[in-house]
Amino acid sequence: MALPIFVLNGPNLNLLGTREPEIYGTQTLKDVEALCVKRAQSLGHSIAFRQSNSEAELISWIQEARSCASGIVLNAAGYTHTSIALLDALQAYSGPVIEVHFSNIFRRDSFRQHSYISLGASGVICGLGAHGYELAIDAIDRLISEKQNA
Repeated sequence: MALPIFVLNGPNLNLLGTREPEIYGTQTLKDVEALCVKRAQSLGHSIAFRQSNSEAELISWIQEARSCASGIVLNAAGYTHTSIALLDALQAYSGPVIEVHFSNIFRRDSFRQHSYISLGASGVICGLGAHGYELAIDAIDRLISEKQNA
């Protein structure tokens, strides 16, 4: 079986469903995980779904992915706009990376409109809520297939 797709979630995403539902919706992180598992299984993949409020832990997981993940879906949350260290870790990873955000970061505060993560990502999906994660898994699957068929 292929290596799992890492789905990594940053700070405060453990509060999904209760934190600012008018922005982030009412689905919980467990709901998002279930969507990801279902979509990945339908494509023949497995998921390693993780969340941390720690930048260091997210960096460690990205480094771990170098040897045991077929791709990364990353919602770095607030670290998106601040973390050069996460970018450095992503740039050391050779597989596909899809950056995902629940909200459309370009319709929010100006400081949220800049992403360090995008510089290390194959693509970005924002503003589609939890559905963005499913689309990100589809994108990872396609990028893996294209690489294998090249």
